Amino acid sequence: MKILSAAQLYEAYNQTIQKQEITALDILERAGTQIFNWMHTRMQGAQVKVHVFNGIGNNGGVGLVLTRRLLEHGYNVDHYVVNYSKKRTEGFLANYDKVKNLKQWPEMIKSNNDFPEIHPDDIIVDAIFGIGLNRETSDYVKQLIQYINQQKAFKLSVDIPSGLYSNKLPLDKEHIIFSNYTLSFQSPKLVFFLPETAKFTEQWEVLDIGLDPEYMYEVEAKANLMAKHNIVPMYQPRKKFSSKFDYGHALLVGGAYGKIGAIHLASKAALVSGAGLVSAFTPKCGYTPLQSSFPEAMVITDEDERIITNIHIDGNYQAIGIGCGMGVDTKTIEAVKTFFKSAKTPLIIDADIFNMMTIDSEVTSLIPEKSILTPHKKELKQLIGEWQDDFEMLRKAKEYSEKQDVVIILKDAVTIVVYHQRMFIIGVGNPALATAGSGDCLTGIITGLIAQGYDPLIGSVFGCYLHGKSADLAVPDTSYQSFIASDIIDYLAEAYLDLFDKGENEQKEEG
Repeated sequence: MKILSAAQLYEAYNQTIQKQEITALDILERAGTQIFNWMHTRMQGAQVKVHVFNGIGNNGGVGLVLTRRLLEHGYNVDHYVVNYSKKRTEGFLANYDKVKNLKQWPEMIKSNNDFPEIHPDDIIVDAIFGIGLNRETSDYVKQLIQYINQQKAFKLSVDIPSGLYSNKLPLDKEHIIFSNYTLSFQSPKLVFFLPETAKFTEQWEVLDIGLDPEYMYEVEAKANLMAKHNIVPMYQPRKKFSSKFDYGHALLVGGAYGKIGAIHLASKAALVSGAGLVSAFTPKCGYTPLQSSFPEAMVITDEDERIITNIHIDGNYQAIGIGCGMGVDTKTIEAVKTFFKSAKTPLIIDADIFNMMTIDSEVTSLIPEKSILTPHKKELKQLIGEWQDDFEMLRKAKEYSEKQDVVIILKDAVTIVVYHQRMFIIGVGNPALATAGSGDCLTGIITGLIAQGYDPLIGSVFGCYLHGKSADLAVPDTSYQSFIASDIIDYLAEAYLDLFDKGENEQKEEG
């Protein structure tokens, strides 16, 4: 699903008006009617009190369409106009008159003395501001937003929670509606996925308001939200007549004394993701644990017993994952720098490689092009420096990706894959992934996919999806708290099968 900017959505409205030979009022009517349909389906005439707070722009116009529909169907509605300016849009004025024609005049809110009493069992509809908001609001509107937030009633926002900008972080975070549910028109908003702004809506849903399909198809999205139907075409089926050598040899480089578990998880994830062969390169102390616990892997060891000091690669590998549990010993850092200088195989870089960057900046400068980097937020700062907010973080990540020609996977509650100016938001995953070893599994999964021949960007997006989906499928059995990283590997097969509704995957094989 495409995530569009406010400017792109306004252009979509204009294209729709022109091509469908309708007016802007028609689009507001569609939007308000869609929200009414959503509410009516769930309420079925229930006489709970609905409080609709309308701004004086087009978002308020949508709120007035909703108000009219609710009144026409006999719902118990109190509605208000938040009178924060003398300017009114045509969309607001036209729909204001339609509501007045029903002899249902709204209450004007001009100060904090006009705030209505709201019962905890009531419903609040927030239609004060939309995606066009780009400046701070007046003091009494801020007080109104605070008042609404204090209420225990269910809060439903129209398109975007009021007070929240679509393209930047508000200076005053205290004066944004905390919405229980947001109904977003045609496209989800980027702010629904960023840590600093996602908290303002507990859930969201997209409503189709019939914007021009040709424009929506052709427009280059600000970001893409990746769901199952986006991922299925990425899947590469296996041929009937094939062998392990057709699916690549993945190498995982990492581990140190006391951290062999990290390279174990990464190596096993690579094999379970579908790589034909997997080798692990570790210190000598990793040999017995890996051979004993993971017999499917081949093990290569460094000369040193406890750390990696010399990454000598003998063999033909299609992908190399490096960094898991490696540590930051000076000798290990030098080994990594030497390895980077001659690396020709696609690299998936994780974990202690980013910690090395804080010690030796040359590690950063030697990262090969086309590498896949998998930092969490603290590690990301070693690449792009500090940032003021999530929007600046994304901008700097895209600039770094384009300059260095690398894929960056931003690991957070919502994972975002960045390549040059393109962004892919992974629509699966849950808090269970906040556990030790989760990142090692992700590195292994992506390494296994790249070894099989997946393009670095496709492999990164597909790998992140499988990683998150495995956790979603596991949690009903494990709970969030008891989920551990090896559960990702255990449920990876389920994630694959789920792509084809379980069991159909065999019919998808070639031959």
